[in-house]
Amino acid sequence: MSRGGSGGRQRVKTGRGRTASSTRWLARQLNDPYVRRAKAEGYRSRAAYKLMELDERFQLLKGVTRVIDLGIAPGGWSQVVRKIAPKAAIVGIDLLPVDPIDGVTILQMDFMDDDAPQRLAEALGGPADLVLSDMAANTVGHPQTDHLRTMALVEAGCAFCADVLKPGGAYVAKVLAGGADNDLVAELKRMFTTVKHAKPPASRKDSSEWYVIAQGFKAQPKAESEVEITT
Repeated sequence: MSRGGSGGRQRVKTGRGRTASSTRWLARQLNDPYVRRAKAEGYRSRAAYKLMELDERFQLLKGVTRVIDLGIAPGGWSQVVRKIAPKAAIVGIDLLPVDPIDGVTILQMDFMDDDAPQRLAEALGGPADLVLSDMAANTVGHPQTDHLRTMALVEAGCAFCADVLKPGGAYVAKVLAGGADNDLVAELKRMFTTVKHAKPPASRKDSSEWYVIAQGFKAQPKAESEVEITT
């Protein structure tokens, strides 16, 4: 690895056993100001700044007391919640192992497991003010397939919100390639007062990721099977 170019930009030589694509990725990481800033400020990933920027625009973390972080690894979003809302209870879930974060309960399991929603709700101990989802399915290189797989996670998060959010709560989820599809947007508009798409500055310009911001959760009517019958 050698330093070159202007402004201290680092150039990475293609090393033995390193592909050209991995060399480009390493160079991008080394020269990414958000990566350098995250390292300097103690955040586990540059994604922390995406949440900061979304919070600055939408006031997501103002007054929150309970937060769920879906796809918590490596933990940058929960670190931001801890900094901005230090008294909030936070529960995160991920298939990947995550190093402990002070004040955060972390479940290592698949959110799509049948037991996951109940485990999260029990760990949180009450209705959530905010459900965050930075989940994305592992990509296979086929844009339509990647989009559908990630949208399935967003839809699962939306269904989870119906059970765990308190009235007025919010749901933030990563979507790909232009945002949520029409059916999902319609469902979100039924459940929330406002639904918007945003691409925070910390998202790389060449990335297809966007975020859907749904705020003002409306109390959902119980299904017939849940309606209490009195005589």
